Amino acid sequence: MTNVKLRDLPVRDMGTLFGLVLIFATFAFVSPIFMESRNLVNILQQSSINACIAIGMTLIIISGGIDLSVGPVAALSAVISASMLAAGVPPWIGMLAGLAVGISCGVVNGVLIAYGGLQPFIVTLGTLSIYRALALIYTGGNPVLNIPSEFRSWFGNSLAGLPMPVIIVCIVSALAWVLLRKTPIGEYLLAVGGNEEAARIAGVPVALTKVTAYAISGGLASLAAMIVVARLGAAEPILGNLWELEAIAAAAIGGASLLGGKGGIVGTLLGAIILGAMRNGLTLLNVQAFYQLLATGLVILLAMLVDRLTRGRA
Repeated sequence: MTNVKLRDLPVRDMGTLFGLVLIFATFAFVSPIFMESRNLVNILQQSSINACIAIGMTLIIISGGIDLSVGPVAALSAVISASMLAAGVPPWIGMLAGLAVGISCGVVNGVLIAYGGLQPFIVTLGTLSIYRALALIYTGGNPVLNIPSEFRSWFGNSLAGLPMPVIIVCIVSALAWVLLRKTPIGEYLLAVGGNEEAARIAGVPVALTKVTAYAISGGLASLAAMIVVARLGAAEPILGNLWELEAIAAAAIGGASLLGGKGGIVGTLLGAIILGAMRNGLTLLNVQAFYQLLATGLVILLAMLVDRLTRGRA
């Protein structure tokens, strides 16, 4: 946990928290099942994958970038790791291999952007196709099966009544919060996103800061992929479809500005839970999937409008 007290939350995070409480209160009123402990744990577990991806995305957005390739990065990491696990390598080696793939993909994105002078949107749009193609070529378009039970048990157990994916996201969130708020790297990210030229004049290692953000994002995408592989017992080359949009949505709802220089881990977590709670509540009400997409889009637009008004008053 991040040990952040309620009174210490920024005003924008307080607004996101209020929105989360409102959504929970609404669904609790219309569905008696929604607030049952089992369903609340289910919401947290469903939100954990998006939260893991969104934390890395938040760091990139704060630095003034964007990463559209996190879904394919997750897929490529998953199929390589799963194939090694299925071949009989020790589970920890297979997991480290998957994480290494994700970090490497993130570094490639960062280098092209920071040192190649290319736009983040264009670079990650291109690598989105490349990484997805590599995953499909590597597997021949087929899923990788026979994931060892030992590896699956790592992510399938519970601790204090919480599923392991939720525990992992809590740890990742705490580390990311410390990185962003208590280390020079966090200050560099905020400075680069706020005014890159001023940060460069002030001596901030702009290029290295950007590469670091994309490397972390790639690593967290691969970690999310490991969780999904353990849960399903298989790795699909089409894994992670539209994960990037979900992550951007969570970060935006949580107060991260797509203009850079603004955002936080707590807000992103709240944004991920809001999306998960909405999807869960609408499913309990038997709302069809395309109406769920409509509701999600409206919430994102509302969050961006609130952010715009907040910046205007500032």
